[in-house]
Amino acid sequence: MEALWGSPPKGRLFPTRRREPGFVRPEVCALKILVTVKLVPDTNADKRIDPATKRLVRTGVETVLNPFDEYAIEAALQLKEKLADGSTVTVISMTPASGKEIVRKALAMGADDAVMLSDDALAGSDLWGTAVALSAAIAKQQADLVITGTQSTDASTGDLPGMLAEKLGLPGLTNARSLEIADGRVRVQRETETGYMTISAPLPALVSVTKSANEPRYPSLKGIMGAKKKEIVQLAVADLGLTVAVGTDGAKAKLVDLATPPVRGKGKVVTVSDGAEGAKVIVDFLKERKFL
Repeated sequence: MEALWGSPPKGRLFPTRRREPGFVRPEVCALKILVTVKLVPDTNADKRIDPATKRLVRTGVETVLNPFDEYAIEAALQLKEKLADGSTVTVISMTPASGKEIVRKALAMGADDAVMLSDDALAGSDLWGTAVALSAAIAKQQADLVITGTQSTDASTGDLPGMLAEKLGLPGLTNARSLEIADGRVRVQRETETGYMTISAPLPALVSVTKSANEPRYPSLKGIMGAKKKEIVQLAVADLGLTVAVGTDGAKAKLVDLATPPVRGKGKVVTVSDGAEGAKVIVDFLKERKFL
């Protein structure tokens, strides 16, 4: 199954170079590829919510690059290497300034430079506020292609890629297992429950990639050393020209209460004489709990 987008939507936030509908991008023109990355608590660490602030406790827990975003970085680097036309990869992250060294891991993987949106005013931002602030920061970069992961390990909503595409006014090609660029368009294979569908859209566009897209590379020693010299631009909320509040004051969703799940009871062991009786016991058990 193949779906095609036409000309870019009107009213986009994305301040890219003006293009007429049907514009065919010359193959010799290098791309600016932007990859969103999030810093999250170590996926193997115990996580808890502070009952006072009702936020995830991040102090005392190792911070790492969101594993899903590493697939996005790898997809961007592979595309850059395939194009071999001077295209560049920039990573962008909405994170406290203290996360600079974690962002450098993305640079060590091979990204050319980075942008950090760091401001105390962003603390407490919900998904909507994150999309508003991050899309404004992305728009300032004037990228040709934005690549994201599908979700983060600390929130796992999977909604941000679509929200960014909406805010930016870009075609959003989500859950891609592969992507390629040709004739001014991006073409992806989008994973579905029954296989995949091929989707194409004009640049600029946003693509989210799944874990089946590639295997992220490990930073080499040369890459780690080189990352120390690469530029990391710092942005604050004041640089974005926002007309709406973000952070706690602008949040549309709030966590209002916490509850500890009940202690799991002991399992029930049933001894039966044959399979038919055992099946009936299972069916009755599921019906009693309204699972059937």
